[in-house]
Amino acid sequence: MLNIVLFGPPGAGKGTQSERLIQKYGLTHLSTGDIFRANIKGETDLGVLAKSFMDQGSLVPDDVTINMLKNEVLKQENPKGFIFDGFPRTNAQAKALDEFLETQNTTIALMLALDVEENELKERLLKRAEFSGRPDDANPKIIQHRINVYLKETMPVKSYYENQNKFISINGLGSVDDISEKLFEALDNIK
Repeated sequence: MLNIVLFGPPGAGKGTQSERLIQKYGLTHLSTGDIFRANIKGETDLGVLAKSFMDQGSLVPDDVTINMLKNEVLKQENPKGFIFDGFPRTNAQAKALDEFLETQNTTIALMLALDVEENELKERLLKRAEFSGRPDDANPKIIQHRINVYLKETMPVKSYYENQNKFISINGLGSVDDISEKLFEALDNIK
């Protein structure tokens, strides 16, 4: 089973590149953002709770996120592997994910990080807001807060996977096709 973590700040292109990876490798995409939004739209208890954090640009608490993700993994029948997009965002989440995957007799093969400069991220998010319908993409203060949260709370997860020799940085600037090719090359080299 091929399990990867697609890592990067808000606006780095994780969603776009996930689609490419799904097509090429037949992986199941698990985006915590998508899962949260589905719960918010459905007005579930989890959705209401998640929305209160997301509206502030803050992270949803680990225990809520981890249990929700476990349920999504267990729903899948005979998966070829997973792309974890937007998760883990803390070292505690990374450790919990490793422990959970171990119970499923699998592991994370690689963390692929899309590196993009902060000004480019801001431009991408503002442009995405024009068609996404996401209010958190349209507000410069929330965008800056999301980037700050990523740098302070999420970026340390990089070292968790570096210490396991499972981290590869990919330049997130350039054409969508060029970035995809870099990701494919990284994955093909571990198989």
